[in-house]
Amino acid sequence: MKKVAIVTGASRGIGREIAKTLAKEKIQVVANYYKSEEAAIQLQKENNNIDIFKANVSKREEAKKLVEYTLKKYKKIDVLINNAGIAEFKEFTQITDDEWNKMITTNLNSVFMMSQEVLKNMLHNKNGCIINISSIWGLVGSSCEVHYSTAKAGINGMTKALAKELGPSNIRVNAIAPGIIDTDMNHDMKKEEIEIIKNETPLERIGKPEDIAKCVKWLVEDTFTTGQIISVNGGWIIT
Repeated sequence: MKKVAIVTGASRGIGREIAKTLAKEKIQVVANYYKSEEAAIQLQKENNNIDIFKANVSKREEAKKLVEYTLKKYKKIDVLINNAGIAEFKEFTQITDDEWNKMITTNLNSVFMMSQEVLKNMLHNKNGCIINISSIWGLVGSSCEVHYSTAKAGINGMTKALAKELGPSNIRVNAIAPGIIDTDMNHDMKKEEIEIIKNETPLERIGKPEDIAKCVKWLVEDTFTTGQIISVNGGWIIT
């Protein structure tokens, strides 16, 4: 019986590439989206192993419905990819309470809630793999992205602690902390800024969504890696 995976925030960018990569490996993917319905429908048409489900996974009831839908249709959940998230560039003193709360809710609370919901099945089966998409800024911080960096650092801490707790149940928990990746989220960056980063990067390029998807594929297949924060950044920042 083939594996079943949920990928949140799968309609665009890194999440979309992850869903496509896993589906090519004959994994049944439930690709979650919230706003980009047309993109999600097109994704579903591209591979018979991709199903789609609309949910705002930063809300408990909607996260629960996504998991319930998956279990009702596919009977189990082997893999959870927590990818849904937002970004914002703003000076720390200008961040409002609402902006702070939205960032934490969307980027961190969604990981907490989705992980709790899928674990009801994974713990029962004594098997599972959770991969959280963090950020390099969760490791080293970013000026004018304090709320984003804080949320991603929280994901890293959750990943390590949860890996220790779930290891005896044969459930692996890891995070990937991408560097600068060529997605819509970074399209506001100036060409000059991109060139500076390329020049500072040993591999002399920025990342592509498939770079992250390949790392996800490896972590899904691996059986002895857990509690790790893997930074895929071309050597731009080495910690």
